[in-house]
Amino acid sequence: MEIVNSFFDVFLHLDTHLFRLVTEYRNWTYLILFWIIFCETGLVVTPFLPGDSLLFAAGAIAALGILNIWILIGLLCIAAILGDSVNYSLGKFLGEKVFDRNYRLIKKEYLYRTHEFYEKHGGKTIIIARFVPIIRTFAPFVAGVGSMNYLRFILFNIIGGILWVFICSFGGYFFGNLPFVKNNFSVVVLAIVFISILPMIVEYLKYKLKPKQIEKNKILGQDKRIY
Repeated sequence: MEIVNSFFDVFLHLDTHLFRLVTEYRNWTYLILFWIIFCETGLVVTPFLPGDSLLFAAGAIAALGILNIWILIGLLCIAAILGDSVNYSLGKFLGEKVFDRNYRLIKKEYLYRTHEFYEKHGGKTIIIARFVPIIRTFAPFVAGVGSMNYLRFILFNIIGGILWVFICSFGGYFFGNLPFVKNNFSVVVLAIVFISILPMIVEYLKYKLKPKQIEKNKILGQDKRIY
């Protein structure tokens, strides 16, 4: 329970903890943020790491002059693009058997939901999913499982990664230190997360209204190749 409470404390007071991190580690902060974004996008087992809110908070800290916004954005764009590329390679390596076998650290429900996302949006999912927590982590993995053409994937990956980092980081840079935002940062973070997961909530409600076994059989019976 204490670990859970600590997690939520960091999550809700991300600006305070990030400011403390910058004060303590200085330029090493760039590398720490790089690895967090890389792991959040690149490892299918870490979808719980902060993404949008971390970029927003980092942008707000950069606006104070403590971090260089251009170095920050450049490094985090690279981290996001590399992360998706690693996730794609992992999905391609494991292949379609992930839908049939039980992997302890990979939630089948997220795989099915991400596959539905592809059914609706096609290859553009790689770009759209950048702004949807959890789906963001599973989208490149499922693209690899479904053997999406790598040139198409890397194009969507680069576009999505740059858009995501720029929009979220500059959002924090320009708005993060406004008095209202600064005084209600926890509320703003929750609002960012809620807006980010709203599409997923809608899809989840649709999913819950369908018989689970029928939906599962439908997905498993489809060609999982993603073009």
